[in-house]
Amino acid sequence: MPYDPRIRASDADRDRVASLLREHHAAGRLTAEEFHDRLDKALDAKTLGELDELMADLPAIDLYRLPADSPRRPAPRSHRSLLPWDPTSSARLAPGTVAMGAWAAVTAVLIAVWAVGAVVGGGTWIPWWALVAIPWIWVVIRRSQRPRE
Repeated sequence: MPYDPRIRASDADRDRVASLLREHHAAGRLTAEEFHDRLDKALDAKTLGELDELMADLPAIDLYRLPADSPRRPAPRSHRSLLPWDPTSSARLAPGTVAMGAWAAVTAVLIAVWAVGAVVGGGTWIPWWALVAIPWIWVVIRRSQRPRE
């Protein structure tokens, strides 16, 4: 449907323009007097054209990219489980489970190769597999403890 400025504005249209005006006022593009004047006009607007006139001299803002209105942020989790299940939800795996499984599988293969080489082939008794396994598990644990955004 083509845009027609004579179409009546909905409450959602007026609320969106009010939110945009608040953001422009916060950014310093509108003085307090201009903001209150435009906000009153936005709330009284009957058509989409009236709302467009209020925003004509302001740059476009995408409200979906703005941070949340709430000044409170969720508290970061102290740790993330490396167990294959999440105690709070039986439907999903806990963060880090796949990485932990990959680490365990590769480490098991490396230990097996080292053990066979040490026993059968007279190879070294130095646990060279630890040079791969220890840094890798350290990274997996650190990433699982990082708060998600």
